[in-house]
Formats: sequence, structure tokens, C-alpha cells
Amino acid sequence: MDRYRWPLAFSPLRSLYEGLLLRGALRAKVPKHVAIIQDGNRRYARMRGLSSFEGHSRGAETAEMVADWCMELGIKHLSLYTFSTENFDRDEAEKGYLFELVERKLLDLATSEKVHKNRIRVRAIGRIGLLPAPLQEAIRKVEAATRGYDGMHFNLALAYGGRSEISDAARSLAVAVREGRLDPGDVDEDAVASNLYPPGGSRLPRVDLIIRTGGEMRTSNFLPWQANGSRSPVHFCSPYWPEFGRIEFLRAVRTFQARRGASNQQA
Repeated sequence: MDRYRWPLAFSPLRSLYEGLLLRGALRAKVPKHVAIIQDGNRRYARMRGLSSFEGHSRGAETAEMVADWCMELGIKHLSLYTFSTENFDRDEAEKGYLFELVERKLLDLATSEKVHKNRIRVRAIGRIGLLPAPLQEAIRKVEAATRGYDGMHFNLALAYGGRSEISDAARSLAVAVREGRLDPGDVDEDAVASNLYPPGGSRLPRVDLIIRTGGEMRTSNFLPWQANGSRSPVHFCSPYWPEFGRIEFLRAVRTFQARRGASNQQA
């Protein structure tokens, strides 16, 4: 049992602290869009003598809980950095397991009563064409099943890279200019934003809060355009992703609220 995921089992004081954080979060404005860099699945597994596969499986469970916490607070957009373009360098067995795990979870979401009851729209962002065909098909199914929902937006970054996203947008704009569909003078920030992931879909809103687990203090180029460079508040925390618990999540929300309060005082 992980002390970060299950704080109530270890101390009544932690239960009181969690309640205090929750009440504080509900009294103030919550972020509209939270982006999470899910780091530490493999280190978590090594520390506990488990296979990396088991670490990824427990990480998937954490993702489901975080989505529930977002709904509890009324956070409308959750984006998870699930598989980067750099992750293609991992060994074939691990990649195969990850792809099958994500495929299975997406198919579950397509028929989930919770997803449809709460009108959760599920989308994938990234170079989806690089993914295995079965995973691409699962993406198509869950996106079709949840298209038009607006209760909450759940975005999975797959085969994603921040520089790749911007370069792909630039390439799309260059093609439009070459084909005469876009005047070069009309290439502005709004034109770039309109060509970011997901192509042809409603754009992701500005990121209000970035969370990174696992102790690393970098954002790994996750949604750099939407995060407005370095202006988005970032909450770095030590727990590995499978350990990430509700208290740490509420602390992250408090980071956003404190930063917003400071900005309002300076305005």
C-alpha cells in the first residue's frame, strides 16, 4: 500500500489535512486546464521489485483517479503526457505492453458508463499515425463515442513532442500558403494555434497548471504553446506517478491558486 496514494490509512492528521486542502480548493477558482507529466512508473516498479509492466499498469490506475479528482473540483480539461516521441527508443517489449495497455483502457472508456454519464470527451493528441494500427483504431472508437461531449475533456498525449507539434503546425501553414489557401500576411498566433493538435478539431485551451511527478524539475516540452512558454504555474513533486495521491493533487491546485492570487495583487 502506497503512503501517498492512501494517506488515510497512515495518519488521522493526514485525513484532516486532506479535508483542509479540499475545502480551500473549493473556496477559490480552480484551474480550467491541468496538464500532467506522468513520470516515475519504471522507478516505482524497480524500487518495489516489480516489473516495469506492473509499474505502467499502476500508473494507469492513477490516471483514472486523477480524472475523478478533476471532476470533483470542476476542472474541465485534463491532459496527460502518456507517450512521448522519445519513448519510441524504449525496448520493443515495453512499448508493446504500453500500446496494448493504452488500447485496452481506451476501449474501456468508449463504453464506460461513467464517461457517458458525465459526458467526458476523450481525445488523443500527437503524431497518431506513428502508433500501431490497433491503437489507432481504439483512438478512433473512443473519439467517435465521445464526440460532442462537453462535461469534461480528457486528452491523452501519444507519440507527442512539443517541438513536433509546433513544427507540424508550421508545415501545415506552409502547405496552405503554397496552395493559395492562406495569405502569408495572415500567418499570426491565431493561425498557428488553429493548426496545433488535434488537427481539424477544437483547439486545446491555455494550460493553467502543469504537474510533474517523480522528482524531476523540467516540463519536457509538454504543451509549450498552450502553456504560454514559462508563464504557466508548475508543481513539481517527489512521488512517482503510481504513488501520486489526492493530497499531492490538492497541493498542486493550491500552487495555481496561490500564483493567481499573487498575480491579482500585482495587477
